[in-house]
Amino acid sequence: MQGGTSAALQPDFFSCDIFDALPKDDLASMEHPLFSLATRPDLQVLRYLHNGVEIEVTPSVKGRATIHDKDILIYCTSQLMAALNAGRQVARTLHLRAHDLLMATNRETSGDAYRRLREAFERLAGTRITTNLVQGELEITRGFGLIEDWEIVRKTRGGRMIQVRVTLSEWLFAAIKAKSVLTLSRDYFSLRRPLERRLYEIVRKHCGRQPEWRISLELLQKKAGSNSPRRVFRAMLRDVIEADSIPDYALALDADDLLRVSPRAPLVEASPQPQTALGPLAEATVQRARSLAPGWDIYALEAEWREMWHRSGRPRLRSPDKAFLGWLEKRQA
Repeated sequence: MQGGTSAALQPDFFSCDIFDALPKDDLASMEHPLFSLATRPDLQVLRYLHNGVEIEVTPSVKGRATIHDKDILIYCTSQLMAALNAGRQVARTLHLRAHDLLMATNRETSGDAYRRLREAFERLAGTRITTNLVQGELEITRGFGLIEDWEIVRKTRGGRMIQVRVTLSEWLFAAIKAKSVLTLSRDYFSLRRPLERRLYEIVRKHCGRQPEWRISLELLQKKAGSNSPRRVFRAMLRDVIEADSIPDYALALDADDLLRVSPRAPLVEASPQPQTALGPLAEATVQRARSLAPGWDIYALEAEWREMWHRSGRPRLRSPDKAFLGWLEKRQA
């Protein structure tokens, strides 16, 4: 192997062995409604057009992949991002333990849960995406699946899954390598209603750290991918707002059907202990971080750094800003 190119050194597969990796989601599927919000098999073809982007999502006979099926992709993305941030080699094919996936995504580990996991793989593999890309005078239309293939190994017929292999689509793997992802709250996996999950994705992507973000009910429903009548969607949205269940963000719908979103607190909280609490980073520190890691989500990096600091016992830092920048320089080296 010595003297080979980096491509030659690319591993055939990646083993998902990183404990407690931060949940990560790709920006494209947070932006566009690729996943179904239905609780029954969704056999409808979804067509979405917004700001020149055209997307068509075609289900298989088993239905379109659901927002809960997406847990598999989030888990794989989280594992690969954690490995990349640690300087490890990654591959598009992942080997994982079904139990680890179920635990990481806050699911039951019963026999029925394993059956549902198999069904999720089938929907992910069967759902096809067709989209367009305009480059100058050319328009390129491309089709791909959410995953390329998958395999489950069981001890005996009817026994538990002991190993799972999944090959991600090229478009998702490219997004991961480009770090085109955002960190999610761990509470995301506690959200049970499909609309709650989709709303969180949308506000996490668009609001971020802004003091406030607004969106019309009409555009929100379009981005959510909901086929419900407007009055039904409004009622469901009001139920979510009343339950106050969206992690990290507060939502309010005014009389003009305008949704107002504001962040509650950072994704990763600092320790409440006064002697070891970390305050917010200075704006100059954030700007310096952007120059050290151009194109990265600086607040997601900050969240990882704060969680690392928390897991290491919350040691006293003379200058948290310098500590963060030092950590960032090392991981970018």
